[in-house]
Amino acid sequence: MAIREPVFKPYNQQQILAIPPTLDELIPDSHPVRVVNEVINKISIEPLLKAYHIKGSSSYHPQLLLKVLVYGYLTNIYSSRKLAAACRESIYFMWLSSMSYPDHNTINRFRGVRLKHALRSVFEDVVKLLAAEGLLSIEEINTDGTKIEASANKYTFVWKKSIQTNKEKMKKQLTHIWEYAQQVASDEDKMPEPPDFKQIDSEKVKQAVEQLNEKLAGRKDIDKKVKDKLKYVTKNYPQNIARYEAQEAILGERNSYSKTDTDATFMRMKEDHMKNGQLKPGYNVQISTSNQFIVNYTIHPNPTDTTTLKIHLEQHVSSFGKAPKKLTADAGYGSEENYQLLEDQKVEAFVKYGMFDKQQKGKYNSKSPFGADKLFYNQQQDCYICPMGQQMLSLGSYTKKTTTGFKQTLKRYQARNCENCPMRAVCHKSKENRIIEINENLNRLKQNAFEKLNSEEGIQRRKKRCYDVEPVFGNIKQNHGFRRFRLRGKEKVAIEWGLLAIAQNIRKKAA
Repeated sequence: MAIREPVFKPYNQQQILAIPPTLDELIPDSHPVRVVNEVINKISIEPLLKAYHIKGSSSYHPQLLLKVLVYGYLTNIYSSRKLAAACRESIYFMWLSSMSYPDHNTINRFRGVRLKHALRSVFEDVVKLLAAEGLLSIEEINTDGTKIEASANKYTFVWKKSIQTNKEKMKKQLTHIWEYAQQVASDEDKMPEPPDFKQIDSEKVKQAVEQLNEKLAGRKDIDKKVKDKLKYVTKNYPQNIARYEAQEAILGERNSYSKTDTDATFMRMKEDHMKNGQLKPGYNVQISTSNQFIVNYTIHPNPTDTTTLKIHLEQHVSSFGKAPKKLTADAGYGSEENYQLLEDQKVEAFVKYGMFDKQQKGKYNSKSPFGADKLFYNQQQDCYICPMGQQMLSLGSYTKKTTTGFKQTLKRYQARNCENCPMRAVCHKSKENRIIEINENLNRLKQNAFEKLNSEEGIQRRKKRCYDVEPVFGNIKQNHGFRRFRLRGKEKVAIEWGLLAIAQNIRKKAA
């Protein structure tokens, strides 16, 4: 029997092609890189052209670099060095760049400098293009937020409370030395009363240190401990208070920031592999979506979603000329300020408030049967009726401001006689007659929200929100591995997220 040899296909690395194939022929018609190319070709890049100088040597075309960046973010290549390498190694990048080879400095400079004032316009043009094709709606959106870690050292931080504590120590030390100086001062050279140290600044500290040195530094009968304290105060306090003032200027309304990225705030992240609630420097990213396309995005330094909606809505109006007609969001946005904002903007809001989900359960009413929201209100007499049938008369109203400056008006009502009431123990725990505070405007807005959320349309929108906006974050963070920004500073972080948003939209269109 003859021995059979294995048969192989021809393999010759030196084979010469009579008609070499073009890169275009090697790329499938349905490949996502063609969608990137098509979309970028359709939008206007006029704002990008303004970022270039007329004088100087020739530059790579901004359309080329934009396509390379967007396709890089679409395929999980975020590093400028890896993008530069891909332009030499990948046929998809080589096709987009027309066999040009921009280095990593060129790509990084384009991303961090050229795109600074132009990327928002590019993103808006992409959204309008997709809206014209009927793939998304600009008028009906779902809003949510997530926290993403900053490119910052999590061990180099500044805390507002720490600054306040140190300033209090400075006040006490200066007051103590001043009181000692008053005790030892002679009658003819008596020390004046100590300055008001309730609010200290660099000028006040400097003057206090100079006066103390003038009275105490040259004396030989001064207590050694006080003398050592004065030396320490003279050497450190003026520069320390100047540093604290600079840090407070950076903090603004925030409680913390990272020294390596001063725009990043320390927040609790969901992606906590240590499971110990560790704080990390990051940004709160807010997006609005429609059919899993990103319609709008904003970057915020504050960790709570409640205070982000106003700026986010203003950005939507700035981008598209008007507010959305309908907005759906979770309970993180359910505040009086946000409800009032949406009502003023004539936006039909399907936004939960804090206790909405619990109110849907039967146990809610049984747990707090005597809550202020369960009491009967007599509108004609402007009084509430307590569980024993007594009138709770109005004590007047007062106004308070929230941390964002929003004014709330609250009314106070007090029961007449709770002393011998048999239901007092289960009604309230106050030693005096029961007082309740009512925010009538908030109650009205919550009642409107309750009715809308439980309507047939509201139920459908609540269900849709879960599989519209949340999967976008899941796709970017889990499937595409973007859990940490690579650029520093709020402006550059906004550029990076803008590229991610464009990539997400084109990826969705290609799918």
